[in-house]
Amino acid sequence: MKIYEIGTGYTSIPAQMGAATEIIVEELTRSFLKLNKDVQIIDIADKNRAETDLPITEVNVPSMFTKADLSLGILHKLKRVVYSVFLALKLIGMLKKAEEKVVLHFHNQYNMFFYLLLVPEKYRKNAVTAYTNHNGYWTLPWDEAEPVLKKRYFQEIECMKKADIVLVLNEQTKDNAVKYLNIDENRIVRVNNGVNTDIYKPLSNSEINKIKEKYNLKDKKIILQVGSVYENKGQKRMVEALMPLLTKKDDLVYAYVGGIVDEEYKNEIDILVDENGLHEKVVYLGMAKPGEELNELYNISGLTVFQSNYEAFGLVVVESLSAGTPVIISIKHFIDFGGGTADCKAEEIPEIIEKITDNFMLVDKLSERARQNALDNYTWDKIAENHLKAFANVKF
Repeated sequence: MKIYEIGTGYTSIPAQMGAATEIIVEELTRSFLKLNKDVQIIDIADKNRAETDLPITEVNVPSMFTKADLSLGILHKLKRVVYSVFLALKLIGMLKKAEEKVVLHFHNQYNMFFYLLLVPEKYRKNAVTAYTNHNGYWTLPWDEAEPVLKKRYFQEIECMKKADIVLVLNEQTKDNAVKYLNIDENRIVRVNNGVNTDIYKPLSNSEINKIKEKYNLKDKKIILQVGSVYENKGQKRMVEALMPLLTKKDDLVYAYVGGIVDEEYKNEIDILVDENGLHEKVVYLGMAKPGEELNELYNISGLTVFQSNYEAFGLVVVESLSAGTPVIISIKHFIDFGGGTADCKAEEIPEIIEKITDNFMLVDKLSERARQNALDNYTWDKIAENHLKAFANVKF
């Protein structure tokens, strides 16, 4: 059975920005290929696509919608709609020619919603539809999640109800879908995301020292946070929590990296830093390309912190583990990532950081656990095998 991994149209694949879903599509496809599966990516056309050996079928859209954006505003939504319409037209042509059932693996509500709306049922019968829910709002208690989901993600609700199989990244999403959407739990399968352990890996001490010099962080102990800069990710909360410890320890630095989604929120962080004289203690490193550049940042850091209010599954966590950098997680809905992670409340973070950074033996031990955890549980080949089992169990 041929598998089509559907790119969301947010950024082109391979992802040249930190677009998590595009990275997932890319890595799943590579692992399917290694497992000798017939797989192809369907993705937005991009004349600036990074050079790749991936099998990609492009969907042409008007040129004004090909530029990637981080604003998540009106243009972003319009781009999603336009791409989804042209994607549906592309799929009609492909399904007309299909000689056997294919798997269409969707990762975005707009893409699948317009597929259901525009592709005639006689052609949809030639496909098994799989929908992966990447949406962190589903991890919230239903009374908190419902207003947002029904207003902003009503398309996703429709996709989950209509998909032949729904893949979820945590148990809370499954529980909410079964209890409140009345989706048959047999159609919902829990899967994890993975990490490329050949890209995200520990570096030598000499390499780490050179990278620290490049970022003007020589002789510093670095606490790293990776993620788009906006309220959910909690960079400001992190600065507030760490302020006493940063003031106390001369060699400790909090560094955060990611695209700025909310300029006002970033300004609030800057004001907080200015008012408390933390210019040398709180460092914004801008955006980092996924892969080698981001791996360097994990490696120069003693710890990574994960501070989201809600999150479906944190790629940041498994990337950091794979690089051998332990992760401190403070999140309402905790996903048990295993060795090399510590779950705590936000107010406990400074105490845990101080305990770990002051004990070199403990740091080494946690680092070894983190890397081994990634190798044992989160390689993309293992994750791809779980996806294939889920696809194979669909009755059609």
